[in-house]
Amino acid sequence: MTQESYPQKLVETLLQSIEPSEIADESLRRTVSILLNLVEQLQAETRELRSENQRLKSENNRLKGEQGKPEVKANGAKKLKENYSSEKERKAPKKHIKSSKNAVGATSRL
Repeated sequence: MTQESYPQKLVETLLQSIEPSEIADESLRRTVSILLNLVEQLQAETRELRSENQRLKSENNRLKGEQGKPEVKANGAKKLKENYSSEKERKAPKKHIKSSKNAVGATSRL
């Protein structure tokens, strides 16, 4: 999954704000550090398993002849380094000579 859900972001922010060095009791500080490490490991494992599960679902659907989940690329990830626009060539001014209506009409009447 490329986007995290709102509760996951809150949990991650909360875990980042916990500072074990500020805990006065040594045994409690050690316990909190161990638990934080365990939570980080479990989050990483969960992320890996979810991505593998999605990959397997897509592969299963592909084998059944269906389409898998499309990979959506993020907007603005790559920026164009060169300008490939042909706007200047398309909008090049052309010379236009307007003839008089009277001059054309006068010659045809004669």
